[in-house]
Amino acid sequence: MSMLRSVLSKVVAVAGVLAATVAAAPASAAPPEYTTAEAGNPIVAGWYADPDVAIYNNRFYVFPTSSRPYAEQTYLDAFSSTDLVNWTKHPNVLTTANVSWARYAVWAPAPIARNGKYYLYFAANDIQSNSELGGIGVAVADRPEGPYTDAIGRPLIAQFVNGAQPIDQDVFIDDDGQAYIYYGGWRHANVAKLNADMTSLGTFADGTTYKEITPSGYVEGSQMFKRNGKYYLMWSEGGWTGPNYSVAYAMADSPIGPFTRLDRVLAQDSAVARGAGHNSVLNIPGTDTWYIFYHRRPLSETGGNARQVAYDRMNFNPDGTIQRVKMLVKDNFADGNALGWKTYGGAWSVSGGQYRTSASYGGKSLLDDNHVNATYDVDVRVTSGIGDAGLVFRASNVGTGTDAYRGYYAGITPAGRVILGRADNNWTLLGSAPLPVVAGQSYHLRVVAVGSSIKVYVGDLTAPRISVTDATHASGKSGVRVYNAAAAFDNVVVTNQ
Repeated sequence: MSMLRSVLSKVVAVAGVLAATVAAAPASAAPPEYTTAEAGNPIVAGWYADPDVAIYNNRFYVFPTSSRPYAEQTYLDAFSSTDLVNWTKHPNVLTTANVSWARYAVWAPAPIARNGKYYLYFAANDIQSNSELGGIGVAVADRPEGPYTDAIGRPLIAQFVNGAQPIDQDVFIDDDGQAYIYYGGWRHANVAKLNADMTSLGTFADGTTYKEITPSGYVEGSQMFKRNGKYYLMWSEGGWTGPNYSVAYAMADSPIGPFTRLDRVLAQDSAVARGAGHNSVLNIPGTDTWYIFYHRRPLSETGGNARQVAYDRMNFNPDGTIQRVKMLVKDNFADGNALGWKTYGGAWSVSGGQYRTSASYGGKSLLDDNHVNATYDVDVRVTSGIGDAGLVFRASNVGTGTDAYRGYYAGITPAGRVILGRADNNWTLLGSAPLPVVAGQSYHLRVVAVGSSIKVYVGDLTAPRISVTDATHASGKSGVRVYNAAAAFDNVVVTNQ
């Protein structure tokens, strides 16, 4: 059959996937093939976790958990986009006020559409035994953004079966129209059939309602998708509050397995983020372009609920296995914001797809990364002033002030120079070279820092303008800076070496 057979089951707005799904508007042009969230991760503001995705009426929807203390997890928000860049927030798509039995710990929404309705499966109350009220519920709405209301007035799955806590559900509709729900915490995973009404459970041919499918290493966070006739079960491993939270997967010829663990495909990167897990998968309809949506914890954050939603490209090997996902660091500011950046002095804003700052003596804005050996790229435009603007790298002990950091800085100045220096609450010039710089013109600045070798390129990326050896600072944050100049920055990329 066509490539649409490999489309993620939640791509329910594509005509022809299932006759029973919501009718689709004429297909719009697919977004470009991104390598990551090119406008920066996180993709939305705020603490969120456990994102699941759907495509409804040519819009991409992300439904995450609100990452807060359990008692405050009484609502779900959603976000939608037409381009995977600019996101619109839809607050309170589901609240406990619309679910009589749910009180708190509303987790891991799973969206899907059928029968002209939009369904949202969720877990609530974090039950610890079969004597407590809670588990997995199902809500329904007439629109993707809700409001969603309880569909059956009670949990759909309210008991521990096969040792699986009833949480972290995912819903998948196969090519033959059969719907399945995958779920489970406490290191056990189950699958059950959903009837066509999407609000009741069916049975398997042997008369059972639940089948345990727990693969080795499973902890929680089931996710199912299908590609080229193969079924992929993904799940989270490790503790959700720790740095080693991660995603592994298995492949099978059947939606009920057996599922044998193949590899861990997403994990923390000490240079980018920790606690990367609880994922979902998005396939762009009519293509073999796939993305993994997940949550992760910024490096400087230690709180369990300090989680943010991100996505990166997911690629496959010729045999269908999944390549390990690399969390990339990019920001082209096309989304009109600077999420993930922290400023130290100066006045910073995003406009016209560029990160801008007025003139200051040492205003900085840095990412929450910790790179050691890396290539740093940015487009720099000095908009006014006689000073300089450029890249900060391997920075630590950062504060507000002209040289209030430990690290390196490379910049360009309309005075006709490219400079490289070292800061430690003072300034040491390490290198300088002549460079014609016209105020208002954009220049591509690159720094390659590997070990003690630091090379600075401007424009011509084949021959460095400055090349020095200095081992004072081994690792740290990356960002941009000005000195006695206003500037605009674009296309920031930090690449591990």
